[in-house]
Amino acid sequence: MEQVLLVTGGSRGIGAATALLAAERGFAVAVNYTANVEAADAVVRRIHGNGGRAIAVQADVARENEVVAMFEKLDRDFGRITALVNNAGVVDVAARVDEMTFERLRRMFDVNVIGSFLCAREAVLRMSTRNDGPGGAIVNVSSAASRLGSPGQYVDYAAAKGAIDAFTLGLAKEVAAEGIRVNAVRPGLIETDIHASGGLPDRVRQLAHQVPMQRGGTAQEVAQAIVWLLSPAASYVTMSLLDVSGGR
Repeated sequence: MEQVLLVTGGSRGIGAATALLAAERGFAVAVNYTANVEAADAVVRRIHGNGGRAIAVQADVARENEVVAMFEKLDRDFGRITALVNNAGVVDVAARVDEMTFERLRRMFDVNVIGSFLCAREAVLRMSTRNDGPGGAIVNVSSAASRLGSPGQYVDYAAAKGAIDAFTLGLAKEVAAEGIRVNAVRPGLIETDIHASGGLPDRVRQLAHQVPMQRGGTAQEVAQAIVWLLSPAASYVTMSLLDVSGGR
C-alpha cells in the first residue's frame, strides 16, 4: 500500500525539507501552502525530478472549509492518507503580552492550534481502523518555546505550542488502539525564514551561544526526526515530544 503524506506549510523551511525527505523515502506527498504557489510548485518539481509523486494543495488551515476541501482533493488524487505533518504555523513581531492585540492572538491560535486540530480531525477520520482505515502516523511540529516561554518576544507563540504539546499527548492516547501514532517534534533555534517574518532575521546567530551545541540547527535536521517518527522504525513510539534543539 502506498504511503500518502500531507505536509501543511510544506512550501518552505521545515515543511519543505520534510516533504523532500519523505518523498525520497517513498511517500506520495501533498505539499500544502496558503499563498505562495511558486514555492510549493518548486518543491513538487524537485520531488518529481527525483522520481517521486507529489502535488501542491492550497488551503488556509485556519479555515475549516478549506481544510475539508484539501483532504477531499487528496482523496481524489492520491487515495486515503496515511501520514500527516502538522507544520503550518505563524509567528509575529517580538512584543510583550501587554502589547499584543486581539487580532494577533486570534491569528496565532487559529493557525497554530485550531488548524492542527482540523487537519488531525480529517486525518483521523480517514486513518483510524475504527473507520475502516489503514492506520497511520501524525507528527505535530511544536517548539522548544513551549517549555521556554519566550518572554518579551513570543509568549503567544509559546503558549500556542504548549497547546500543541497537550494536544499531541491527548490525541495519542485517544487513537493509539486505532492504529494511529501521534508524536511531536520541538525544534529549537533553526535556520529558517520564520525568524525574518517575526522581525528578527539574525535571531539564530544572536542566540547560538545559548545552545549547548553552540549553533543553530537546520530544517533538514528537523526533517530527519519527523520522517523517522512517521516511519516503521518508530512503530512503538507514540505520545512522545522529541526535542530537536541542540540541548537548549
